[in-house]
Amino acid sequence: MTTHQAVENDVPARYRTAVVPHIMVADAAAAIDFYVRAFGAVEEFRLDRPEGGVLHAEIRIGGAVMMLGDTSEGPFSPPAALGGTSVALHVFVPDVDALARTAVAAGAELVQEPADQFHGDRTAHLRDPSGHLWVFLTHLEDVPEEELARRLGEAG
Repeated sequence: MTTHQAVENDVPARYRTAVVPHIMVADAAAAIDFYVRAFGAVEEFRLDRPEGGVLHAEIRIGGAVMMLGDTSEGPFSPPAALGGTSVALHVFVPDVDALARTAVAAGAELVQEPADQFHGDRTAHLRDPSGHLWVFLTHLEDVPEEELARRLGEAG
């Protein structure tokens, strides 16, 4: 398997400022520990509930920030309670192959092996123990719109 590695700040400009995801999990402390081990996350902030659990935390994976907390009464539910998820969390990383190996060793489910894609990124799909779907990408090349359409036609 070939490992592709991008320059650290090689994220397409349109993705450098994005919506910040806020996910809910059944055990946020355990999820944070998993994200540190599996994805190299850095915990930047945590506000624990007085009665126990995590009210709000923020982690960083590469240049991407994500918020998370324990589920509670209200509109937020973890993927397991919904029977799946309608959201995938995309994060650009310098080496998707290395991240996928580390994540699987830490307990992530590999949904799609790392592979070069027609859109110019090498991607891997992983499911974390809480049921969230992650798409990790290493940017390989900028693909002009016309070439993207051509490649999509060939891939389909």
